[in-house]
Amino acid sequence: MSPLGFCRWLETTEWSIALHESLWVYPIVESVHVLTLCLFLGLAVLLDLRLLGLVMRQTSLARVMNQLGPWMIGGFALMVVSGSLLFYAIPVRTYLNIFFRIKIVLLVMAGVNAWVFQKTVYRRILEQDLAAPPGAKIAGAVSLFLWAGIVVAGRMIAYNWFDKPGVH
Repeated sequence: MSPLGFCRWLETTEWSIALHESLWVYPIVESVHVLTLCLFLGLAVLLDLRLLGLVMRQTSLARVMNQLGPWMIGGFALMVVSGSLLFYAIPVRTYLNIFFRIKIVLLVMAGVNAWVFQKTVYRRILEQDLAAPPGAKIAGAVSLFLWAGIVVAGRMIAYNWFDKPGVH
């Protein structure tokens, strides 16, 4: 089954229809998505700015990461769940939207950036409590750029300027 075929099937499920047509649940899920994005992204920006050496210079990088990490993970998890529900409510229209596709590519790139950071720079920070190893600034700058793109692309998904005719 193709991805579009899967989305077409998903769109006909009882729960997808109920979520899309709900007067209250869909807006609540959308609000949760935005609020958890604020939580995650606000903390991610603080961490990235610390990696760049622009804020909280007097606080060790390891401490900042240990304090923000659990909150970032929680915000990210809720953001993914609520985002998945938003997709589930309108799968065909979302899948065909160019901004959704851009957002997914940027999310994958952000994930790779975070994975590389965790496997390289992060370990050195925890072991040695370094102020900011060379790779930290690069990871922070890349993260800021990617998440700005993710937010813009995500916001653009809501507009139907580029919807294909006949798709609701």
